[in-house]
Amino acid sequence: MKRCLKAAAIFAVTFLFVANMALAADQKKKSDRQKFGADDRIEQVKRLKVTTSTEKHRWKMVLPWSKGLLFYDMAVHFCDTVRLASGGRLDIKAFSAGELVPAMEIFDAVSKGSFDAGHDWPGYWKGKNEAFIAFGSVPYGLDGELYNIWLYERGGLEEMQDLYGQYNLFALPGGQVGQEMGLNSNRPASKMEDFKGMKVRTWGWYLDILNELGASGVATPGGEVYLSLQTGILDAAEFSSPAINWPMGFDEVTKYIIEPGVHQPACQMAFFFNQQSYDKLADDLKWILDTAAKETQLWSYSWINNLNAEAMRRFKEHAEVVMMDDATIADFAKTTQSYLEKVKARCPDCKRLLESQEALKKDFADWRSARAGVTPWPLDEVVKGKLHE
Repeated sequence: MKRCLKAAAIFAVTFLFVANMALAADQKKKSDRQKFGADDRIEQVKRLKVTTSTEKHRWKMVLPWSKGLLFYDMAVHFCDTVRLASGGRLDIKAFSAGELVPAMEIFDAVSKGSFDAGHDWPGYWKGKNEAFIAFGSVPYGLDGELYNIWLYERGGLEEMQDLYGQYNLFALPGGQVGQEMGLNSNRPASKMEDFKGMKVRTWGWYLDILNELGASGVATPGGEVYLSLQTGILDAAEFSSPAINWPMGFDEVTKYIIEPGVHQPACQMAFFFNQQSYDKLADDLKWILDTAAKETQLWSYSWINNLNAEAMRRFKEHAEVVMMDDATIADFAKTTQSYLEKVKARCPDCKRLLESQEALKKDFADWRSARAGVTPWPLDEVVKGKLHE
């Protein structure tokens, strides 16, 4: 009898322990579900004290862009937002390329404190650290949607600030214009062999990739592209998105547009500030800089892509659009993958950043697949079977 009572007691205790463990696990599971998607910043700023100063700051922002180029307008938009949001306490004036310093010297000028701020496409600073390219665009890399996710949700912004910080700069994302246009060309090219021997203006890693494919990549400055195409120094050139290329008139001196723009699925810009200038700001002005940069990031994507639609219609009136076939796009991707493995082998920073971006693409794949088939084509085209991009 005693044995039975003892066994029953042990069973009861074990049952209660297991039941409590199961209840705790169930409660944790419910708690995890309830916390899914919570905004971490709520707790971070709950007790944050932000100081406000009446001190006024007058900054100069140097640019690699000429007036008339939409990137210039992007920088001015940011400066205007900062001035308005701060009530004029932080007034930033933008200066176009060459007004105060040559275009490719702006990075060093801000780093040294000669000026307070700059705007860029990060890939321009490949010579300082190849990893800067990852913050501008990667062939077959992130699109505009994934760049925003990577920067704001997956640690990309912290990586950006760490890299710029090594040069006495504080950085913020500074505009996203989405996928770039392909090549304005005087030679049609839809297959891999068509690119062999072509002299192509490009920048960054795509230049090296083209060379591996048998083309000849040339880093021609933007202001020289038109004449180089006109005189035959170049066979083809990419510069930026349709809206930015249209005013440059490349269709006047080329016959074809080779799409898609596999070299830049997205084009990401950055604002950067001299660290000492930034540190002198009151807390609220730092928050205003951050908010104005985010506003510019959102606005620029909508603004440029709306213009891209009209610009592409205009381009098609003057030039024939040639689409690379699927096999060629895949071959380009194969060469790109091989090349980027070499980049990762020689550049530890590149390896870390590229693997972080690739991990995001893999994590996003289930959702991308699940939402496929509802590309917003005109409805009369969808009912005829046009479903995918």
